[in-house]
Amino acid sequence: MVALRLPFESARNRKALIIGLALLAGLGGAALLAQIEGDRGIPPIASNGDFEVRGIAVNVSGDNAEDARSNGWREAARKGWEKLWASNGSGGAAPGLDDSTIESMISAIVVEHEQIGPRRYIARLGVIFDRTRTSERLGMTGARARSAPMLVIPVLYQGGVATVFETRSPWQKAWAEYRTGNSAIDYVRPAGAGSDSLLLTAGQLERRSRNWWRVILDEFGAADVIMPIARLTREYPGGPVHGTFTARYGPDNRFLGSFTLTARNEAELPRMLEDAIGRLDRIFSDSLASGLLRPDPTLNIAPEIDPELIDRILAAEGPARTAPGTNGDPQAQPTSTASAAAAVTSNVTVQFATADAAAVDAGMAALRGIPGVRSAVSTSIAIGGTSVMRVTYAGEIDALAAALRAQGWRVTAGAGALSIRK
Repeated sequence: MVALRLPFESARNRKALIIGLALLAGLGGAALLAQIEGDRGIPPIASNGDFEVRGIAVNVSGDNAEDARSNGWREAARKGWEKLWASNGSGGAAPGLDDSTIESMISAIVVEHEQIGPRRYIARLGVIFDRTRTSERLGMTGARARSAPMLVIPVLYQGGVATVFETRSPWQKAWAEYRTGNSAIDYVRPAGAGSDSLLLTAGQLERRSRNWWRVILDEFGAADVIMPIARLTREYPGGPVHGTFTARYGPDNRFLGSFTLTARNEAELPRMLEDAIGRLDRIFSDSLASGLLRPDPTLNIAPEIDPELIDRILAAEGPARTAPGTNGDPQAQPTSTASAAAAVTSNVTVQFATADAAAVDAGMAALRGIPGVRSAVSTSIAIGGTSVMRVTYAGEIDALAAALRAQGWRVTAGAGALSIRK
C-alpha cells in the first residue's frame, strides 16, 4: 500500500472544503425549515350553516354617534331579511316583521366597512341569520343534501407566478373568510400552514397519479378535489384589476366554468374576490345538482369482498385438500384456512350524525349496502345528535373505511371505531 501525503496547501484547501460543505448543509436545513415555517397560512373561519347576507349599504343619522350606529344596524337587519327572502327563491315581497322579531333571528352583524360621525353612520354590513330560527319562516324543513367532502386548492396567478399557500395571498384569504355552511358543497379548506405549502402547490394540478392524490386526500379527509383558479392582471399600479376565474375539479383537472370580473382599484379587490367565490360556488353547486361533480371512483379503491364466494370456495376445496402426513384423512386436515377466514371478520363501532329520522335511515342503509357487511345494528339513536351502530364486517376496518369514502362519506378512523359524516 502506498500512502500519499498532501502538501500543506492541499490539506488547507480540503479543510476549507469540508467547512464549506458543512455550512451548505446547515443552510439547506434552514431553507427546508423556511419552506414549512414562517408567516403563511390563514385558518378558515368555522361555518355552522347559518344564513349570511353581505354587502348591505346603510347611510343613516341619529341623535348621536351611538344612536346613528344602532339605527344603521336595524336598517341593515331589515334589508338583510328582504334580501334573504328574495335569494331563497320565495315569491313576492318579504313578510313584514317588526324589528324585535327580525333581531331575534339574527346571530351576528359583520362590519365590512364603516364611517362614524357625530350624528351620521355610513357603513357596509353583513347580517348572519340563525338557521334554526329562520328556516321555518323561509319554509325550509328537513336535512340539506350536500356533496362529498371536497378538498379546495385555491390557485392564484399574478405577476407571472402561480401560488397556493407559499405566501399569504388575497385569494387564499377570501376563501378562508368565506362562509361555506349554506353551500351545497362540503368544502375542506386547508389552513395553508406547516406542510400544506409543500403538499398543495400549483404543480399538483398537473399530476394524474391516483396513488399520489389518494395520499393527499386521505391527509385532509376528502373524497375528491376542486380547484378554484384566479388570474389577476393590473392595468397600472393602483388602477383597475381584471380577474379571470375558473372552476375545475378532479385529478384530471376537468373544466366546469369560467367568468371575468373587474375591480376599479386595489381597495375593491377583496369585494371582487368575494363576489367571485360566490359565483364559483354556484358553478360547483349546479355541477353537483346535474350529477357532474361527484367523487372520482378511481380515487377510492376499496377491496371487493364477497363473503358468499369465500364460503363456496372453502366448502368446495376444504374436503378435497389434505395436508402432508394426514394419509388422506379429512378429519386430520389443518384448520389454518378456516382460522384465516375467521380472522378477517371485524366488529366495528360506527358513529354518525343524525339530524332527523331520515338521517338515521340513510346511515343504516349506507352501511348495510357495503359488500362484506354481515350485520349493522343500531345500539344508540339520538335524533339531533350522534347515533351509534355496531357493524360486523368481513374484512379489516381500513377496508370498511375505504368503502365508506367511496360512497362520499368523510371518515375518521379510531381503535375499532369509525366516525362518519356527509
